[in-house]
Amino acid sequence: MWELRTGWLISGLVLILAGMSLGQTIEDARRVQASVLGIDSHNDTMQRVLIEGVDLGQRLQDGTIDLPRLQEGGMHAPFFALWVPAYYRGAEAVRRTLDLRDAAQRVFDRYPDRIEQATSAQDIERITGQKKIAAILTIEGGHQIDDDLAVLRMYRRMGILAMTLTHFKNNDWADSSTDKPEHNGLTEFGKQVVREMNAIGMMVDLSHVSDKTFYDALAVSTKPVIVSHSSCYVYSDIPRNVKDDMLRALAKNGGVIGVNFMPAFLKQEDAEALKKAAAKMNQEAPMLTGAELDKYAAKDHLESGIAHPTTANATVEDVATCIDHIVKVAGIDHVGIGSDFDGIPQVPIGLEDVSKMPNLTLALMKRGYSEQDIRKIMGGNTLRVIREVVGE
Repeated sequence: MWELRTGWLISGLVLILAGMSLGQTIEDARRVQASVLGIDSHNDTMQRVLIEGVDLGQRLQDGTIDLPRLQEGGMHAPFFALWVPAYYRGAEAVRRTLDLRDAAQRVFDRYPDRIEQATSAQDIERITGQKKIAAILTIEGGHQIDDDLAVLRMYRRMGILAMTLTHFKNNDWADSSTDKPEHNGLTEFGKQVVREMNAIGMMVDLSHVSDKTFYDALAVSTKPVIVSHSSCYVYSDIPRNVKDDMLRALAKNGGVIGVNFMPAFLKQEDAEALKKAAAKMNQEAPMLTGAELDKYAAKDHLESGIAHPTTANATVEDVATCIDHIVKVAGIDHVGIGSDFDGIPQVPIGLEDVSKMPNLTLALMKRGYSEQDIRKIMGGNTLRVIREVVGE
């Protein structure tokens, strides 16, 4: 009889919890979202500042990120990627990185009461505690160091806290997921890069790298890594996505993957167009330098469609499903947000810009995620990696 009553009790609790979950509202989600740290481990907004001259202090009529919408969406600590296309080669890639770093600094200097660069875990907590945006700067593409560890160290001295080892093309020391293998993963110098990043407190970012580069980097790194903006291969077989065995390896390393919001990363039916676009991105660009190269990049940027993203088949529920899968495979401590906002031409329905982030929180709440779980996903997990790699 006791076993029967216990069964009734458990069944009743399940029904009550399910009812609570179904009864969650967007107001509940906004309350939770306002309380999270709100780390998004990848956006490309500084491209818009440099090329288009947008004013992030104003609520923009296009794009997906600005200071008002970051606050509204409860994303208080975004990673701003200083992305340089691979057709910037050698010293030109370094110059372009400095131009982007300057663009970021101009935003910080213009709005010191609303946004501040964060260079440690303690900085992030202090700045967000002051109700300001804590900006974390990163580099997206190992070609930006021009095969020089001194350049890498100088970036770190500028407060840059992470570097993606490759972008769409291989560089001289690492293979990309969207290029033909050239080095069988990391070269010996590539392994030196990973060791140096560990030594100087810079997060190793394995988005964009080939599977072999991924495993080579994990074998070398003594610190947790991040996969800043990728999603689940099980739902979309694009090479940028992460397979289940890779998720398990990431968990063993102690790292975190930030889920990318690009519809093609989330849903197979949206993937084919991205595959074609990726092939176009790998076409050879003209050999230009200086102002002519910058003009080419500006034209490339304006034609990309990121300022006016459209929706596709994927929805906010597909983002939640990807998060669910990562939690089941890698665990709740190894998943975060890596939207790729202002770097993608399409966005999921329900996540049209950063102000819509409470919609994702609501989707997670309705799936039974606790507030503590959501705090981990919305920044707590990534903050742990920052603390372990960069320090207090």
